[in-house]
Amino acid sequence: MKNYAIIGASGLIGNHILNELLLQSDVHLTVIGRRSLNLNDHRIKEVVVDFSDASSLISAVKGMDAVFVSVGTTQKKVKGDDKAYRKVDHDVPVAVAEACAANSIPKLLLVSSVGADSSSSNFYLRLKGEVEDHIEKLPISYVGIFQPSLLMGNRNEFRLGEKIGQMIMPLISFLLPMHYRPIPAQSVAKSMIREAMKNKKGVCRYTYRDM
Repeated sequence: MKNYAIIGASGLIGNHILNELLLQSDVHLTVIGRRSLNLNDHRIKEVVVDFSDASSLISAVKGMDAVFVSVGTTQKKVKGDDKAYRKVDHDVPVAVAEACAANSIPKLLLVSSVGADSSSSNFYLRLKGEVEDHIEKLPISYVGIFQPSLLMGNRNEFRLGEKIGQMIMPLISFLLPMHYRPIPAQSVAKSMIREAMKNKKGVCRYTYRDM
């Protein structure tokens, strides 16, 4: 049996990761979050943590074969507060990665963004780049960093800008550089799971063509 942890299971990609892994018969899943999702499946263990509490997070990921991290918020949710945004999109994945390193977890798979760059003038891309820079320095055998552009799929929440993009972008995607083409969230999830099953080492980045 394989033991996998998912952080961000309520999100678009995270939910696909959860559902795809449940199709397999040889997995035990731990869903880690700030609140319970009330998931009804005997193969799922839910663990509620405070992501700022390192000891509880270290305990939550102990014994995992791989940890999937797919977290993110929006400016609307945090009411334009960049510090609150950073707590979710930066502090949570960094804290999870550090817990993985402390536990010698062999594999960490992270959803980032195309264009992530810690020197970018764009707040979002700079934040994602800072997360990548931090995590790739940690002593984790394999780190998979997935960098999708616009995600296609149905979220539980309504995002007007994203919905407009999902309608327009497929019509013009052939004009865009390959890395920036829209991609189904399910494709990203399947790619993450596929790579988690391989015997890889080091830091690997995946963009549109890879996923």
